Amino acid sequence: MKLNAIIVEDEVNSREILRNYLAKYCPIVSLVGEAATIAEGLALIKGNDLDLVFLDVEMPFGNAFDLLDQMPDRDFETVFVTAYNQYAVDALNAHAAYYLMKPISIDELIKAVEYVTEIRAKEKAIENHILTPKFNKVDGKITLPQQDGFQVLNVADILYCKADDNYTELYLENKKILVSKTLKYFEEALGEYAFARIHKSYLVNVNEVVQYKRGKGGSVVISNGKEIMVSASKKKNLLSYFE
Repeated sequence: MKLNAIIVEDEVNSREILRNYLAKYCPIVSLVGEAATIAEGLALIKGNDLDLVFLDVEMPFGNAFDLLDQMPDRDFETVFVTAYNQYAVDALNAHAAYYLMKPISIDELIKAVEYVTEIRAKEKAIENHILTPKFNKVDGKITLPQQDGFQVLNVADILYCKADDNYTELYLENKKILVSKTLKYFEEALGEYAFARIHKSYLVNVNEVVQYKRGKGGSVVISNGKEIMVSASKKKNLLSYFE
């Protein structure tokens, strides 16, 4: 497969280096355009069917996040390219697939392209197909600590879990249970079942996923109608649960 991509970068030398690296080391990437400003980048994005955008953070008259804010329903993966490591958390929150530091490491660039390639290939493979989890519902129970003892819950009844500081909210079909355990605890406790960590704040029962949306970073819809964003770094793991 080919990845249609653009570079949004105000520095001519940086664009040239990235362009040459992609041509030499990442032939799967088909570069369809380059932009030096936010406005030019937006025009290229709107005028092309893209898989990947290499996006510099600091540019004249705005930054990468200003561009992404104008694309709430974007259907492409983003790789940030910057000389400033303080933007790493912001990039994660913007659902970037990868974060490259300048000067660009060829090995890291290859890893970034391979990661996006795997995601796009898996998305296209399951597109327009009924999603079938690799793991069917498994009988199992989990104990939840309470002040006066513990509650026993069927694992299959848990739709998803949401972090709440040092607590976790467990969502069932008709109720919510607050437990004094971290989400990390439940990620490990439910590790043998089909539960996927799709975000720093969410753990979902894959068997309850009824829809996957590619959009902004990607999202899933749970059987109760709840839509949950999927972090770019967690997308590959989630998609691996489906045939």
